Amino acid sequence: MKTKQIIMPQLKKAELIEVDCFPPKDNELTVELEYSAISAGTEKANFLGLRNSIFDSEDKVVEFPRYPGYSAAGVVIEVGAAVKDIKAGDRVAVYGAAHKKRNTISEGRAIKLPDGVSTQEASMAYISIFPLAAIRKTRIEMGESAMVMGLGILGIIAVQQLRAAGAYPIIAVDPLEERRKLALKLGADFALDPTEEGFAERVKEISGGGVNVCIEVTGLGVGLVQALDCMRKLGRVALLGCTRSSKFEIDYYSKVHGPGISLIGAHTLARPSGESFAGLWTIKDDLKTVLNLIVGKRLNFKDIIGEIASPADAQDVYDRLIGDKKVPVGILFDWSKI
Repeated sequence: MKTKQIIMPQLKKAELIEVDCFPPKDNELTVELEYSAISAGTEKANFLGLRNSIFDSEDKVVEFPRYPGYSAAGVVIEVGAAVKDIKAGDRVAVYGAAHKKRNTISEGRAIKLPDGVSTQEASMAYISIFPLAAIRKTRIEMGESAMVMGLGILGIIAVQQLRAAGAYPIIAVDPLEERRKLALKLGADFALDPTEEGFAERVKEISGGGVNVCIEVTGLGVGLVQALDCMRKLGRVALLGCTRSSKFEIDYYSKVHGPGISLIGAHTLARPSGESFAGLWTIKDDLKTVLNLIVGKRLNFKDIIGEIASPADAQDVYDRLIGDKKVPVGILFDWSKI
């Protein structure tokens, strides 16, 4: 069986090509995608040939081709003989699925969608558990103040999840006005530009002396330093954004050690694989949580979607991702017409 897939064959190039799709083995299933979501930070890094794995050193030689995509949703078209809980025709969210019309994956990487969740919304489910895991690790309590540094798709979702968790006030931070407006629409109490003079002082004024929790999503050294300047004593900073370069300095003595700040590694792979427990949930349990919160209208993914693109236009989409600061936060690839 043949199918279509987006690949990055070389630096700053994206193509939609025809590839093989193998039938499922006993514990596998094949999903025909309806939508796949772009994770801008990861996919820009792939497109630009940047470090894109926690297992790679900074000086590793860039290798191509690269195969973008990992969060998607669609309909099961075939299942292996040992698959019991999912059948052909089921709508599912999948994780680890490439931007590829038909993905053959293990049964454990798919979860059935409840009624009331569209495949457009579900295509972002896996991405959305990244900020959820970061928030869980901070052990935030109802009424604590929170700040989100960086309002890409992860940051915008984090704003909503913090609101669902009972944080107040929630301060959303990004230099782009359009993103600050979206954050306010989706649950932030305040939205600030970090480039404005007196930024840290304003955060401390709003939060009554500094925020308890920060979800740092910029992945930039300057973003982390600014976040530390905004923290309350004994505050917690979850490092959700992927800091691909170590070429920045922090005055740990005055910004971390003295005020007792906790820096928390929040990569999505740093979670249990078998069983959830307080503050550390499995991928599958977090996916169920997100889908239930969509059903319960605690999370709004529909208003995050700013563009639905054809996979055939991948080159244009990625060119704009690296060159246009006003590109929408949420971009999906629509596989229905490919």
